[in-house]
Amino acid sequence: MATLFDAAAPRPLADRLRPGRIGEIVGQDHLFGPDGPVTRMVQAKRLASLILWGPPGTGKTTLARLLAEATGMRFAALSAVFSTVADLRKAFAEAAALRDTGRQTLLFVDEIHRFNRAQQDSFLPYVEDGTVTLIGATTENPSFELNGALLSRTQVLVLRRLDEAALGELLIRAEAAEGRPLPVDDEARAVLVGMADGDGRFLLNLADTLYALPEGERLDTVRLGQLLQRRLPLYDKAQEGHYNLISALHKSLRGSDVDAALYWFARMLDGGEDPLYVVRRLIRFAVEDIGMADPRAVEQALAAQRAYETLGSPEGELAIAQAVVYLATAPKSNGVYMAYKTARRLAKETGSLMPPMHILNAPTKLMKQLGYGHGYDYDHDAPDAFSGRDYWPEGMGARVIYEPRPRGFERDIAKRLEYWSKLRAERQAEMRAAARRSRDEEGEA
Repeated sequence: MATLFDAAAPRPLADRLRPGRIGEIVGQDHLFGPDGPVTRMVQAKRLASLILWGPPGTGKTTLARLLAEATGMRFAALSAVFSTVADLRKAFAEAAALRDTGRQTLLFVDEIHRFNRAQQDSFLPYVEDGTVTLIGATTENPSFELNGALLSRTQVLVLRRLDEAALGELLIRAEAAEGRPLPVDDEARAVLVGMADGDGRFLLNLADTLYALPEGERLDTVRLGQLLQRRLPLYDKAQEGHYNLISALHKSLRGSDVDAALYWFARMLDGGEDPLYVVRRLIRFAVEDIGMADPRAVEQALAAQRAYETLGSPEGELAIAQAVVYLATAPKSNGVYMAYKTARRLAKETGSLMPPMHILNAPTKLMKQLGYGHGYDYDHDAPDAFSGRDYWPEGMGARVIYEPRPRGFERDIAKRLEYWSKLRAERQAEMRAAARRSRDEEGEA
């Protein structure tokens, strides 16, 4: 309940500078520009149920409140962290009663991804029949965290991390509200913006701390760093941030961009990622994206794993960084990876075809009588240690599965395979000619 003293109570900058209309929200022009989806909804006074997805400090709660004001709806708010099923039922009942009077309710649910599946399902009938217009806010990827049924009844709007221009505008507004400039030099001001890491609320809280200093003090970057804590990077090792950064690392390696790969590796470490998880992904990369183009790549990745297990952090992380550099600069080939997938597909398609008889072992007399091993040529006894025999199931015919790429060590493998292919054709032609002569001689006899 409001009191006479509320107006005199100190309020943080982030609260005092909360936008009073949609046009004052910074950094989200893709939503609020002339052709933006929010602009069109407000102009039409027809608001769809929405999921606002974006990092902290980008204005999700403020936007929901302003949308209610702009469309004349009653604003009701819940937090999925603190609300119970009883709270949901109460909110729906109040909205239904208000709808009977002709007024709609905008129900804002903060951290909506924290509701379980059953709780999320409870929204469906009330969203469908228009009892509430749902605005859910989440920092997590809705594709992973929200029911498909709920997503199908809402429109997802992505709020972007605030860029330097948007954060700079917030500092200008803070200075106007305080009536004096921030007590920092130009270089420290730029560092202050970087500390916020795209979070407008966090930036204004930092500014609040600076304005609490004695007047006349002016900070440089060193004093600023001593006074303030840098915002921890957004990184949840079990959620989308984790998958985004490992994807960025993997694709930077694949694209042979060593500098970008090192950057994403460092970002993962700063976010608290387990270095052994990273090095396991490097091992996978070595066999999937480099393979026989540089067979030593997997050795480097495995060596980094052993080095880290021996040294621990932070010394062992240097070994992982060395592996990142090696893999990024190595020649790339997915030849083995594609060959493996082709072989697995062929194995499923061809079922239980038997190997040709001449390459089967014959440990018993009966098996020898049945022809097991008959006609096998021991390659080491053949010219060039190469018999050129057919090793495929009868009737299937030889297939090309592994196609080496013209890069790195695979160039040499390609030459070797080409040589054996030519030699195999010659040897098999000789075997066919010998078989014809044998049949002709038997016919004459």
